[in-house]
Amino acid sequence: MRAVLKTYAVALFVFSFFISAFGYTKDTEPTVVLFENVRVFDGTGSALSAPSNVLVRGNVIERITTDPIPVDRRADTRIIQGEGRTLMPGLIDVHVHMTFGALSMADLMSPDLTPAKAGAAAARNAEETLLRGFTTVRDAGGPIFELKAAIDAGQISGPRIWPSGATVSQTAGHGDFRMPHERSRRFFGEVSRAEQMGATFIADGRDDVLTAVRENLRFGASQIKLMAGGGTSSAYDPIDVTQYTLDEMRAAVEAAEDWGTYVTVHAYTPRAVQRAIEAGVRVIDHGQMLDEETLKMMVEHDVWLSTQVLRSSTPDMDPQRVAKRQPVLEGQARLWPMARDLGVKLAWGTDFLFEPDLNKEQNSYIPPLAEWFSNAEILKLVTHDNAQLLALSGLRSPYSGRLGVVENGALADLLLVDGNPLTDITLLADPESNFVVIMKDGKLVKDTL
Repeated sequence: MRAVLKTYAVALFVFSFFISAFGYTKDTEPTVVLFENVRVFDGTGSALSAPSNVLVRGNVIERITTDPIPVDRRADTRIIQGEGRTLMPGLIDVHVHMTFGALSMADLMSPDLTPAKAGAAAARNAEETLLRGFTTVRDAGGPIFELKAAIDAGQISGPRIWPSGATVSQTAGHGDFRMPHERSRRFFGEVSRAEQMGATFIADGRDDVLTAVRENLRFGASQIKLMAGGGTSSAYDPIDVTQYTLDEMRAAVEAAEDWGTYVTVHAYTPRAVQRAIEAGVRVIDHGQMLDEETLKMMVEHDVWLSTQVLRSSTPDMDPQRVAKRQPVLEGQARLWPMARDLGVKLAWGTDFLFEPDLNKEQNSYIPPLAEWFSNAEILKLVTHDNAQLLALSGLRSPYSGRLGVVENGALADLLLVDGNPLTDITLLADPESNFVVIMKDGKLVKDTL
């Protein structure tokens, strides 16, 4: 653990140097913004509002009304003529990996990779994510604390981040990223490169799990990510395996609950998810192979399902990964409608990992949800509902205030869309053309008007 802590400290120093060297400064933005003549999607409704005016003061929505709103025409006031466009909450993606989504596997394996290079890639990814209209994300594992701190300080442009920190995995689990020559830290005393980079904690037994969870909480994790089953992108674990004993998993849940937050698990199969439910886990990430019995258990125990819309395997994908993905791909078409009809609490994310070229397609993963949901349900899912999942972090939530809605007193994370996504959900797939204004925390990130 000391080696890991030392690496975190070095990474923070290098990353801070990178920020200073590239001259990132906090932008000066208007303190008052008035949107005139907009149609509001409030995050939950099935129809747009009548033509309305929305006043933002500081980082909060102060007033929404169909009446004119008088404001002082001062230099720090920006008046935006909406001309009937749609004002909606910023998009939320609850399963990203801001650092490892910005790096390829070749990048990660390169001996030339440094914390500064990884930080630079993550910073670019963060800025591009925000410009796609994602004002908030939940990072589901990896080096994140330094990037989040830089964004919150205004030194880098990027979304709000709910950080998990390093994933917690058993030996030979989905988070065991060791190269073949790297041997067990427990037996041979050497911390693996992935652990040094803050990607994962390989933790076996109740004591190690408690320490790993508490380390992440110490660094500022808003929730804990635990590997409870096999994965498609990992080398050692078949997709069907169940990971962590009930006692180990309960240890993670107890440590998280003592800090007022929750554990989310990576899991696909009924056996892995049922064990997680018994342990007190609050969120299941993935779950594409679940059956009706397990989904009913999730409803009974008020457990969330955070899942994705996965695309078919590509010809250049590793054959082993193609084979591991097949049952997951087959299961997702059953999962979404079955979970919806049974009343499971649903959230949506993308989960891009080690494929940087996919990031620019983030928005295009929203419209395929139309196979199972109405446009209004999709908009609610990627705004209000995802925000409700984030709220499970309770007092460990890194930001105070309401997200995912356009309401008086809510945080001003807003998109002005050129068109009506309630009638054409594909508008969300082209943020460069259709998001004419992007606002995060009351600040104008993009303003083409």
